[in-house]
Amino acid sequence: MNAPGSRQVIVAGGGIAGLTAALAFARRGFSVQVHERAQNLDQTGAGLQLSPNAVRLLRELGVTAALAGAAVRPDCIALRDMRSLAKLARVKLGDFAEQRWGAPYLVAHRADLHTALIARASRVPDINIVTGSAVRDFALHPDGVTVSIDRDGKVAEAAGRLLVGADGVWSSLRALAGDRGKSTFTGRIAWRAAVRGGGPAAKIIADITEPNSVTAFLHRSSHLIVYPLRGGETINLVAVTKGAALAEGWSRQADPAPLVAAIAGAASEIGGLIKAVANWTVWPIHTVAFAGPWTLGGAFALIGDAAHAMTPYAAQGAAMGIEDAVTLADAFAAAPADAGPALDVWETARGARIDKVIRRGALNRFAWHAAGPVALGRNLFLKTRSPEKLAADLDWLYGWRPPGR
Repeated sequence: MNAPGSRQVIVAGGGIAGLTAALAFARRGFSVQVHERAQNLDQTGAGLQLSPNAVRLLRELGVTAALAGAAVRPDCIALRDMRSLAKLARVKLGDFAEQRWGAPYLVAHRADLHTALIARASRVPDINIVTGSAVRDFALHPDGVTVSIDRDGKVAEAAGRLLVGADGVWSSLRALAGDRGKSTFTGRIAWRAAVRGGGPAAKIIADITEPNSVTAFLHRSSHLIVYPLRGGETINLVAVTKGAALAEGWSRQADPAPLVAAIAGAASEIGGLIKAVANWTVWPIHTVAFAGPWTLGGAFALIGDAAHAMTPYAAQGAAMGIEDAVTLADAFAAAPADAGPALDVWETARGARIDKVIRRGALNRFAWHAAGPVALGRNLFLKTRSPEKLAADLDWLYGWRPPGR
């Protein structure tokens, strides 16, 4: 790999997956350019869950130290019936998670994780982040890849050994890789809000949840998840319901009347909570069922939502992008000059992992939105599962480690 640019990696997208990729490749001795189309590295969204499989990798990359003051380590995940508020199951986290899976389970604001990634990347001399800079096209050649970059209306070229497409669910690079379709609207929309600790909504939450927990309230057509952020100063709420397609985009203010209608029959406390929140935002949930290829010519790879955006039912979207980034850097660094076969192996392994996570999400959706006899069967099943068995059911997911480690 002695050609010019042979130690240069170009990353399209400065989100969670892209910045994790930059850190992972720099750790492997590569020089990394990150091109983010937005003028500022502001991160939209609200809370996210970081399970031990993701936290372990972030810790290796030196990110968790910068995140420590903002992240919360919950004591448990609790499932409750939205109609009766009865507890259905409880998965222990806290010290138990760290001992069993080798890393803690964390919840954090997406902006805080993004800030921690930027802070870590800014201290690495081999990482250069360029904003207002969009990768518009690329061409593969024997020595790697040449990309066309649009920055402030001016087009320039850059050469590298690898182009990493981390430009999200509405990726433009995915189409260039041969995808014949766009992302698909799932028929579900996500409602998000963040409320101040100590306010009226927070008081309702305190009455219907355990302290310092991730609580999922299950309903026949929707679910609501609640957990603390930023040391309890803020409480994150996210509800998923059926809904009409919206324009592509992350969030917009919304009248919660459709959300109230979607949870008809829920306990009065849930209805009161939704009405007590004044700042609901809503966006469409899109998925990417991209059959591939995710890699081309040993010099291009898609990661994260650009390759396989998934529904939120397994709370693994961010985690899978983090896993993609680290394992891609590992595979590419270990490859000979012709990285094509190594990237093929990486894609096959990641495809199998992603497929399993997607199937777990589909199972969760079926169980969480069950009604009638199916819901009764779900409740009975959960009552028979001990905390140890519930944890064992998650070993394959939370206890996962990159190959060879």
